Amino acid sequence: MKNKISVGTLVFSLLLAILLTSMTTFVVTRESFVAQYRSEANGSDKSNEILSKLAELDKKFSSVYIGDTDYDTAEKCIMLAYLAGSGDKYAYYYTTEEYNEMVNASNGNSQGVGINVIYNAELAVIEVISVMPDSPALEAGVETGDLIAYVGIGENRESVAELGYDAALSKLQGEAGTMAEFTVLRGEDYSEEVEFSIERGYFSDKSVYSHLYEPDKSVGVIKITSFAGVTPDQFKNAVEELEAQGATSLIIDLRYNPGGDRDSICDVLDYILPEGPLLRVQKADGEITVINESDADCIDIPMAVVVNSGTASAAELFTAAMRDYDRAVIVGETTYGKGCMQTFYPLSDGSYFKVTTAMYCPPYSDNYDGVGIVPDVEVALDESLAGKNIFKITDGEDNQLAAAYKQLKK
Repeated sequence: MKNKISVGTLVFSLLLAILLTSMTTFVVTRESFVAQYRSEANGSDKSNEILSKLAELDKKFSSVYIGDTDYDTAEKCIMLAYLAGSGDKYAYYYTTEEYNEMVNASNGNSQGVGINVIYNAELAVIEVISVMPDSPALEAGVETGDLIAYVGIGENRESVAELGYDAALSKLQGEAGTMAEFTVLRGEDYSEEVEFSIERGYFSDKSVYSHLYEPDKSVGVIKITSFAGVTPDQFKNAVEELEAQGATSLIIDLRYNPGGDRDSICDVLDYILPEGPLLRVQKADGEITVINESDADCIDIPMAVVVNSGTASAAELFTAAMRDYDRAVIVGETTYGKGCMQTFYPLSDGSYFKVTTAMYCPPYSDNYDGVGIVPDVEVALDESLAGKNIFKITDGEDNQLAAAYKQLKK
């Protein structure tokens, strides 16, 4: 049985911790939670009313409930509900473990077997689209193109088709030191079955993929899936490798890139752009400040950037900066429209919350929050490709890449 404490006591401690932390951190937000509470009629302290009501609920609920309350879950739900009440759709609460895992992933250090996968709906399997370098999966012999048809091996295996994608993926994930077992299909007709029993470990993420454009090998294609700590070095290496292979122009694919780390995006932009501002931020008081700048070193190669509605946040900043410096033609569809910055703040127990603290502004152009970035050349993905995963679309059939290529050749 779990140790039971008063929900009222729990909630009071949690909210008090946030309120105390917020005294210095929330001053940069547009509206203070505390100010909202205290603006109620008659100047009543709304937070105390809520705490009192929760205590009443706890007392009455506990007196009649026949089960045991999971207070770990209750704690997280309370924190999330508090942040949701602010109206900040990007505010979120992280337990200590969740925060540490997120930081490690952002720095390019993840744990698991080390594969990037998609769901192959046609065959109802999980398809491996890439294997991370220096990962347990690579060492064990997992290959790009393998189809994970079963989670588990031997008589204990369960089919992905019966489990469903999310449930199967959850069983494949886990902490370093634990075992992951699965069965893949491979070969020309996928008739070969290979069983894997792999100890999960730590590995470096890969966020940059590159190749020569199939219809014209003088053009390099660089796909950035997110902006993480490892992205700048991987991007520079990709450019150098493509140029060594004969590429004289680049298409940078940011479709479905959700953004990522601010330092990462600025490092990539610094590598590409000449001297000048990279990122400006606007705080609640309206003041706009340059917080990242580029030096004079830059690359000199024709470029196009491909975007869609899944291009968001830092990826949009990248797109806007390339346009501001007239370094690339933008092709595709209007981007998502997230031009605001979140900051993380710690609580006394090691957990964290994030809250919107400023608006992103490109080097010279206006903020794009809620609007998105309209491409120079608007091209929707061909309807025949609508149901196909972006990683499975070939260069020959990708009409958005073709449109970017056409602009480069102009």
